[in-house]
Amino acid sequence: MTFTTHRLHVSTHGKGLYEVTGQIAAWLGAQPAAAGLLTVWVQHTSASLLVQENADPEVVRDLDTFFTRLVPEDNRLYRHTAEGSDDMPAHIRAALTLTQLSIPIEHGRMALGTWQGIYLFEHRAAPHRRSLVLQLLAG
Repeated sequence: MTFTTHRLHVSTHGKGLYEVTGQIAAWLGAQPAAAGLLTVWVQHTSASLLVQENADPEVVRDLDTFFTRLVPEDNRLYRHTAEGSDDMPAHIRAALTLTQLSIPIEHGRMALGTWQGIYLFEHRAAPHRRSLVLQLLAG
């Protein structure tokens, strides 16, 4: 068994879904692992991770729009408002989604479905530099 860790940095330009599948696959391709388990962890409380369709860009736009409607930016609704009207809604959106993904590795590649991609879901309006920790357990 081998255990490898890598940190991936993703620059965002505000709210939205940012596909990171290619960056993760590139790192994984450089590892000597035919089979194993990849864990992807986002080190933030106002961003999250999703596995979602990557064929039609309307899917990620609709998801972003849905979460905006589900968790409105209205300071009258929240006590935690010191960092702006999008701060507490960002925390709620992150709580409703995932901060960690576990992805099986087969034949040296992520066992994603045909239309699946990995996305960093940025919940804040301002640009951020997000950190993802990739951990590979291979045998």
